[in-house]
Amino acid sequence: MIAVDVQGRAGNFASSVAFESAGDVTAVFGPSGCGKTTLIRMICGLHTPERGQIRVGDTLLYDQRAGLNVPAHKRRLGVVFQEPRLFPHLGVTANLRYGQWAGGRSSPLSFDDVVDLLGLGALLQRRTAFLSGGERQRVAIGRALLAGPRLLVMDEPLASLDAARKAEILPYLVALKAEIGIPMLYVSHSLSEIEQLATDMVVMTDGRVVTSGALDEVLNRLDVPGFSEGPEAGSRVKGRLIAHDEDTATGRIAFEGQQVVVPLPRPRSLGPVLLHIQAKDVIIALEPPRGLSIRNQLSGKIAALHQPAGPYVEVLVQVGAQQVRARITQLAARDLQLDVGQSVYVLIKSVALEPALG
Repeated sequence: MIAVDVQGRAGNFASSVAFESAGDVTAVFGPSGCGKTTLIRMICGLHTPERGQIRVGDTLLYDQRAGLNVPAHKRRLGVVFQEPRLFPHLGVTANLRYGQWAGGRSSPLSFDDVVDLLGLGALLQRRTAFLSGGERQRVAIGRALLAGPRLLVMDEPLASLDAARKAEILPYLVALKAEIGIPMLYVSHSLSEIEQLATDMVVMTDGRVVTSGALDEVLNRLDVPGFSEGPEAGSRVKGRLIAHDEDTATGRIAFEGQQVVVPLPRPRSLGPVLLHIQAKDVIIALEPPRGLSIRNQLSGKIAALHQPAGPYVEVLVQVGAQQVRARITQLAARDLQLDVGQSVYVLIKSVALEPALG
């Protein structure tokens, strides 16, 4: 559990943030300049709020009324920044051992546990100057874990990496979520990262929280200014990969009693998967269409409609126990005469989908 209710300033920037989360991985999302880094600095003890309270688990880290402000080095937080900030004069092993020393060897994870979890075995004898960006970030995460943190704080850890290095490190972050048993606070402006990692989400803008809660609930909100109408807005849905056709390089995913076809150029294990479906890639039809190249046609009912300022209408369609978002024009919504409770078909191009580990 992390509970934050603070107000403060960083220069001319005012911040007033309040949220609670008991999730395994709480994502803090928002555009650049919205106050994410200021919030992290307050939680980590690097910037003092003017008033309020910060609690992690059963431990108060800051309470203005009680005159309590635990120093940064005593807060037992493992912090990974956008830049790895490794010690350049030390090798990989020494950087990792520093984490153990700094944490008083209090980590429930052993040195070998962390090395295995993050795939660092082949790097232990290397100097940090000869590591790739993704390798350096993995070492930084390992060092933070070996300090025995009560909370792992990750501030845009993939922002400085190119697409290939992000793809390299994301599976390790997914493994951390599943195996370490340490709550994480993950700061990012990338929805695709958040959807693969987070269980809960906090959305910020202009130094304040505009919504927070369970990840899927927040993603399906249609009325959050600056978020719901964003270019990455969409749905995260859960399915199960049940077949792979090597001849057509496609996979079939079971989803709420129906099936979805996705590109799958390389074989992978059958089992749970996540799909991010961008709202702009979804078409709404009143009848099952024929003669189209679109492979995915899901039946459902409209659960909500929202028309923000501008030319679009946001549509939330209930498909079984899950929901899929669509973004269509006002003109299309008017011509189709859409209404809540109406039965519709959701059409999704296969090429718009890429399954991630579930």
